[in-house]
Amino acid sequence: MLSDPHSPALNVKQNRILLIIGGGIAAYKCLDLVRRLREQGVSVRAVMTRAAAEFVTPLSVGALTSDRVFTDLFDLNDEREIGHICLSREADLVIVAPATADLLAKMAGGHADDLASTILMATDKPVLVAPAMNPRMWLHPATQRNVKQLKNDGIHFVGPNVGEMAERDEAGPGRLAEVPEIIAAAEPHLANSPIARSVTPLRAKRPLTGRHVLVTSGPTHEPIDPVRYIANRSSGKQGHAIAQAAFALGARVTLVTGPVTLPDPEGIKTVHVETAQQMLEAVRRGLPADIAVFAAAVADWRSATIPRQKIKKTGDRPVIDLVENPDILATVANLEAERPQHVIGFAAETRDVIAYAKKKLLAKGADWIIANDVSSTTRVLGGDNNTVHVVTPENVESWPQMSKDEVAERLMLRAAEHLRRTTAAAE
Repeated sequence: MLSDPHSPALNVKQNRILLIIGGGIAAYKCLDLVRRLREQGVSVRAVMTRAAAEFVTPLSVGALTSDRVFTDLFDLNDEREIGHICLSREADLVIVAPATADLLAKMAGGHADDLASTILMATDKPVLVAPAMNPRMWLHPATQRNVKQLKNDGIHFVGPNVGEMAERDEAGPGRLAEVPEIIAAAEPHLANSPIARSVTPLRAKRPLTGRHVLVTSGPTHEPIDPVRYIANRSSGKQGHAIAQAAFALGARVTLVTGPVTLPDPEGIKTVHVETAQQMLEAVRRGLPADIAVFAAAVADWRSATIPRQKIKKTGDRPVIDLVENPDILATVANLEAERPQHVIGFAAETRDVIAYAKKKLLAKGADWIIANDVSSTTRVLGGDNNTVHVVTPENVESWPQMSKDEVAERLMLRAAEHLRRTTAAAE
């Protein structure tokens, strides 16, 4: 837990971060990262790879760090004092952002042929890696092997996120984590730093410590034959962001997710399912929980029968008999023994958003419904932003458009405060 920023203990030792900037187009985001860290009194020194200097200049980085930028392993002046060893040891945390496929390969293979890789070999401090690369590069078996090896070696990861790439018509996992996410991931390694307050004043208090939060995310796939299925356009971004926000606030988190392309959040128990029936079973196994957030876009119907063979075109129009799927939100909200103390559902609508959400709140027995407009013009499904309305028995609170990460953090902070008040009232 981070100390209060006004505590005298903060003056004893200023936190120091060594930032290694890799050669990717996302390197420009490191300028904002440096600025945000410096605003919170954290000392930042920067090392840039040769490729990184093709995207941002050492002059720009140095202006923000108020320090020289290190680029060359064989710098005569620095190496008189064994500069790479000093750089690797004097920081409290080493952040690599963006971490390219090449940098990850060097780290996993133990290479030390430039200043950045030599520092990473020589450091005895925690290392936080924020990958960024083309989706196919990220999903390549070699990259995945390297990531697995690095995690086994104790390297910490944040991201990558899923979204549009710089290249036209390219999308998928590979976007650099946003600056607030990197800062949140750095927080546990900077015990004396108030940097979490740049994300939210309450994050540092970890109000969900000791609590269990269960979250559902993504779509469900309901098979109609061995190769076809009924699905929807949910990406799982909002549900995964909620799980990460709850974890950042101190909760033990169980994430039950349908088929998505998102990486499993680090530190969170993730259960993969395909169908609504499997999701309900996984949710029941995940109980008891203090808070349950049902953000998954569960298919309302499934095929009553699934043939063993693929349905063939014979000239006749096939008839698919649909039956209703189990209502996961209503099932859990109406449990007696294992009902979570706070149950939150989502209502994805294309019209009359608030009216339908109010009806859903009453019909399902939930405590809150988070309503959002998912019509094609909003670009919510698969996008990075969301506009939601928090519908409670007392009122409706409409939030402005914000990133799904911001929605998640704000929602979990509200849920934590609600849980605190209801628990106190019951005692």
